[in-house]
Formats: sequence, C-alpha cells, structure tokens
Amino acid sequence: MLDRAKWAEYEKAIADDHFYYARSCIRQNFFPGSEKAFLNILSKELGKDIYDDPIHTSCTGIGYHSDIVPLETIMTVVARQFALMGEAGYENFTTSCITSFGIYTEILHTWEEFPETKERTAEYLMKATGRELVVPKNLAHTSDVMYHFRKDIASKMVRPLVNVKTGEPLRVVEHIGCHYAKIFPKSGVGGSEFPYVLAGMIEAWGGEVVDYPERRHCCGFGFRNYLVQANRGYSIANSQKKLESMAPYRPDFIVCNCPGCSMFLDKWQYTIAEMEGTTYGEGGCGIPVLTYEEMAGLVLGYDPWDLGMQMHAVDVEPLLDKMGVEYDPSAKYLGKNGKYIGKPEPAVVNREVEASVYKMKR
Repeated sequence: MLDRAKWAEYEKAIADDHFYYARSCIRQNFFPGSEKAFLNILSKELGKDIYDDPIHTSCTGIGYHSDIVPLETIMTVVARQFALMGEAGYENFTTSCITSFGIYTEILHTWEEFPETKERTAEYLMKATGRELVVPKNLAHTSDVMYHFRKDIASKMVRPLVNVKTGEPLRVVEHIGCHYAKIFPKSGVGGSEFPYVLAGMIEAWGGEVVDYPERRHCCGFGFRNYLVQANRGYSIANSQKKLESMAPYRPDFIVCNCPGCSMFLDKWQYTIAEMEGTTYGEGGCGIPVLTYEEMAGLVLGYDPWDLGMQMHAVDVEPLLDKMGVEYDPSAKYLGKNGKYIGKPEPAVVNREVEASVYKMKR
C-alpha cells in the first residue's frame, strides 16, 4: 500500500507557467530538434508562456567539473543567468541540461548554506556586468516540466506508446542522469531511490517501464572518463555493462533525460558494433535511444525527422514501425533547404563478412 505521507518527501514543486528557458550547449549539437520540440510543445500544444532568451550563455558546467573553471567564476556566470531571468520579468527557471540543473542546484544550496558566497558573487556580478543578483522562485529541469504536464499531453495523444501490430505496451528503459537524481536527490522527482520523472511519462502515455539489474548504473560519461581520450575505455565499458544487462529484457527503446546519457547510450552502441560486432536490439539492430521530448513528440504525432531523429547513431525506424508512425524514408537525410546531406555508413555487424571483404580488396 502506498504511503502517501512518505511519498510526499519525494515530490517537488514545479511551476505551472511563465518559464525562463536555458538551453544546453551540448544538447544543441547532439539532438538539436529536442529543444525546439520542447518549446513547441510548451507554447503551442499546452499554451504556456516560455521565454527562450537569445543572450544567455553556457553555464560552463563541463569546465567546472573538469577543474578548468573555478567555483567563483561559475557562480558569477550562473548569477548572470538568473539576473537575465529577472530582467525578462520571470521567476521560474527551467534548464535543458542535466549538468546545468545540477550546477544551478549546487550553487543555490551553497548560497543558502554560506551566505557570504552569495554576497561575494553579487559583488562580482555587479562589477563584471552591472546587473543585480536575483534568485529563482522555482528551479526545474525541463524533464520535470514535461512530467508535470504529462496528463495534459496524454489528453492530446495521437500515438500512444503501444505496438500497433500486437496491441501490447511498448517496453521502455528509462535512464536518469546522475546530475539529476544522485547529487541532490531531493531536487528531483522521486529522488535517487525512486526517480519517477521519466517513468511517469512512459506510464501516462501507455508504455511499460522495464526494470533490469543495472537500471541505476551510470551511462559512463563521467566528464574525465570521456574528455581525456586515454580514459574513454572506462566510459564505453559502463555503457556496455548497462546495455548487456537490459538486452535480455528486450526493450523497444531507451529514453533519457540527460543529453550526455542520450548521446553515449546511442553512439556507444554504434562503436561496440564496430569494435565487436555486437548489437543489443532485435534483428541485428541497436536499441533506439530517445530524448523525452522526442518521445513526447512522437506521442503527439510529430514527424520524426522534424524532431531530429535522423541525428541518432542507432536507426529509429524499427520503433517508428512498431508505433505506426508514418514517415518518408527519402526525407531522412535532407537538410533544411531540401538538399541531401549524405548518409552515414552503417555499423559493422558481421565481422566474418567484413574480414572476407577485406581479403578480397587486398
């Protein structure tokens, strides 16, 4: 039986409207269609006021976690973001990046626990930019916001997360970013023990959440694990451990709320296929990896190429076919001007075939 009083400890306050939106520096490169989809869903589908400010900057979180950007510097950068929010007339701050969310949360906690750091940051901000420091009334990650409106999205659903061929719910692996649930557990829906931010969307939209042994294992990004080339073996090994653990449960797709996690669980599958000839999905394919905005977009009937799903290393067509999504295969690799931009080479699956081809070429 659900102990509602206990579960209340794992809930969080999420604003209903009037959001100041902070984009992600890496997300715009990996999955640029996702941020556009989020803005479109919030403003056009749900009628919410969300401000996409063209003059905010990166939070410099990757530099901070890599010991390049000092704490005092990143506090001042974040203070500028908050000042811009205030100048635009907003109090509710929502950020697209999990690392940024962790950074903003950490800094707000630091200012609360050590008021002198807040005063010093305000001085730096005024000296550097002439701006006044303000603090958000509400801080939420964009997956929080999407979760908050999951039932509203369900009421507009065009394609539920259901296999149209079998009538069964799609089996979905949800992966929660470490900087969302593990650094400040009480700042995320469900905390680190019962993170529900993605599972809540999956269930509301007709899917089935897959549990498996390494469900809460890190994707392997780890900043230094990847930024230092010699350490990348650690990164791919973590992703491989997760993929090998989930594969026997036959998930139809993976959904993540962190741009780094989405990128690594997607692109490392391509790499593992090239290195070892191993794939984890059905029919020699990989397991498609979606952002939660892409998942929501498909549910709402958006075109997969408008969502930017052609940017994925693992082909999404098997999932689209299961959902009954209509799409134009010839439009997958067309640029905004309609010009063909080229198709990437598929990952090698059969090493014996590759070896024989190599011998023939020699």
